[in-house]
Amino acid sequence: MGVLIGVIYSINYTRDIQKLDEILFSEMRICSFDLTCTKYEIDFVPTQDKEFYKLYKIGEALEGYFPIPNSVENSMVIYYPKKSYKDETQKIFLGAVKSFTFAMLVVVFLALLFSWYTLSPLRNALHITQEFIKDILHDFNTPLSTLRLNSSMLAKEFGENKKIQRIQTGIQTILNLQDNLRAYLQNTPLQKEEFELKELLNERVELLKIIYSSIKFKIEIPKSILVTNRDAFTRIIDNLLSNAAKYNKENGSVEIFMNEQNVLFIRDTGKGIENPKKIFDRFYKEQERGIGIGLHIVQKLSLELGIKISVNTQKSVGTTIGLELQALKQD
Repeated sequence: MGVLIGVIYSINYTRDIQKLDEILFSEMRICSFDLTCTKYEIDFVPTQDKEFYKLYKIGEALEGYFPIPNSVENSMVIYYPKKSYKDETQKIFLGAVKSFTFAMLVVVFLALLFSWYTLSPLRNALHITQEFIKDILHDFNTPLSTLRLNSSMLAKEFGENKKIQRIQTGIQTILNLQDNLRAYLQNTPLQKEEFELKELLNERVELLKIIYSSIKFKIEIPKSILVTNRDAFTRIIDNLLSNAAKYNKENGSVEIFMNEQNVLFIRDTGKGIENPKKIFDRFYKEQERGIGIGLHIVQKLSLELGIKISVNTQKSVGTTIGLELQALKQD
């Protein structure tokens, strides 16, 4: 709309300048008969190859050539001073700018009003959806707690077996999805706290070993103290580790190590990623499992915590995710 209005006002400005030129030239023609005009300068020059009764623009000044009765060698030239012409065009220009500014303000106001009116129902629907999801997540707590308690009791009563492990894996999957949805909906400021990185990684890996017993996990990092939000950082690690295990090959491995630049790497021996540039897009997934928000949440939380992410992948060889933790290190 702004471009369209700008084009319209540009055309109108050009027309106003042409109209001004026509008015001034008409006055010059009248002046050539009675020579009583005061706003123009008059001079007599030898007849040149200039065409009579035609307006000429020289720089920012106007001049017209007119014949002198009973004279062939000389002609009359009438000038409109450069300063006067510049003042006239400046008035037209300022008027056009004021009109354009007013029109743009009206358009912006109407656009904002229309946007608010049209987007308000969508915004309300999204708010209702978020509140509904939050209620569902809250209602999940009781049945999930019951399932976890009873699965633990069954494991004690009958011993560990594959059926009970599958039940526990399903429960853990639901819990991970619940945590992902909470992180996706969370918009509250993140509180920082101090914790030991290796202890956190050992804790999260031990939980995954129960679910992915065929995967070998290896942690080789020095003792490192981080200062950041523990829950958000845990959500990042859980998503990356679970993906590394979930999409790994049978009897594959997951290595966790850190270099001297405080970059934490998670390397797997899995399938690799076909489109690494898209993996952080919301709802993008390359497998049928999942809903495609895990890595989007990883990117969202990483931005909030100040962590830079790198991805190095090769089909049928594996993927290495790097997390730059220098900004989280304790001074």
